[in-house]
Amino acid sequence: QVQLVESGGGLVQAGGSLRLSCAASERTFSSYAKGWFRQAPGKERDLVAAISGIGSITYYADSVKGRFAISRDNAKNTVYLQMNSLKPDDTADYYCAATTGPVLRYGAPDYYYWGQGTQVTVSS
Repeated sequence: QVQLVESGGGLVQAGGSLRLSCAASERTFSSYAKGWFRQAPGKERDLVAAISGIGSITYYADSVKGRFAISRDNAKNTVYLQMNSLKPDDTADYYCAATTGPVLRYGAPDYYYWGQGTQVTVSS
């Protein structure tokens, strides 16, 4: 069973930084496009950032542009989300997800594999 395992969430003060990691259990995933989604209580799960299979194309939601950076290390089967200048509105459960190919996708239904989520709480 393929697994995506997130880590790096936690509690941070506004203005602080966190780095999320997502490790894939199988080497096959090193070439798949991946994304980070987040879901706050009572809200939909939204795409925050995404990266193509070889990392040449990235996407960021307007709300995080200039503050978050997605990257990947295919040799380690890992994708990262560096989150800087965090705001209380960034508080949510963050999920790593993988598609089934190298092309970057923008919708949750296009992501077939999901991690269990990691909680990020930003205090004011």
